[in-house]
Amino acid sequence: MHAIEILELRKTFKGEKRTRVEALKGVSLAVERGEVFGFLGPNGAGKSTTIKILLGLIRPTGGKALVLGVDAGSPKARMRVGYLPENPAFFDYLKGEEYLAFVGSCFGLNRATIEERSAAILQRLDLWEARKRPVRTYSKGMVQRLGLAQVLIHDPDVYILDEPMSGLDPVGRAIVKEIIVELKRAGKCVLFSTHVTADVETVCDRVGILTKGILQSVEQVKTILTEGITGYRVYLKGARGTEETGEFQVSKESLPAFIAACSGRGDEIVLIEPQRKNLEAFFLDIIKKKTC
Repeated sequence: MHAIEILELRKTFKGEKRTRVEALKGVSLAVERGEVFGFLGPNGAGKSTTIKILLGLIRPTGGKALVLGVDAGSPKARMRVGYLPENPAFFDYLKGEEYLAFVGSCFGLNRATIEERSAAILQRLDLWEARKRPVRTYSKGMVQRLGLAQVLIHDPDVYILDEPMSGLDPVGRAIVKEIIVELKRAGKCVLFSTHVTADVETVCDRVGILTKGILQSVEQVKTILTEGITGYRVYLKGARGTEETGEFQVSKESLPAFIAACSGRGDEIVLIEPQRKNLEAFFLDIIKKKTC
């Protein structure tokens, strides 16, 4: 059973002057337990529409979406999902710890469990000192971290995160990435959308690229980075270490011959550094092909 399964998902909205806007055009996708899946696409690609269908916030025009084998949006499915919207908003008169207690009670947690989990999560997200302050006094980054805290409080099996690192400083971003990796190790499923391809490279197993309502590509991140190697930067030190280290640009095809020549001369290879297209280049290549 897949953690998330989308089958020929379609969604059509009514536009202006009785026009029809196809937000999703037969999207199919499966995401497994213990997998971190990155959802990339330009504005208006259909990412948010897909997420809203998975949460039961809107209904599809056609196809189906399942969470852990159950129709997405059903009460049973919602109990096992944690959701972080792109711009979370809370009851700003509540204190941080009060809001987590409210969320925990909505999921049927008892007081002792809520207190135990809240303490651990607030400390993990560097919100412990601010736990007794009203949410309206929080900075944008603190609000974002509180949003992640309320996702974690009921320990769901599936996490759907919409731009989870938006508005965070470098320390906050690092914490969130660490938590996503920890969730993967715990066998959780994480699907998150982002515009920052570097985040996908760091934590994702696979990435899907959505444009104009069509899932254009689903690839292993490791495959993209490995197959995207265009050449190498090789650092050499002369025989017996008597010469300064030199830097050489070597094409992908020429590397074996270059290494053999170095060995024959007695040169020491200090470092071989691959030069590759990053995920952003891969993403932009697909966008250009589909918009030409």
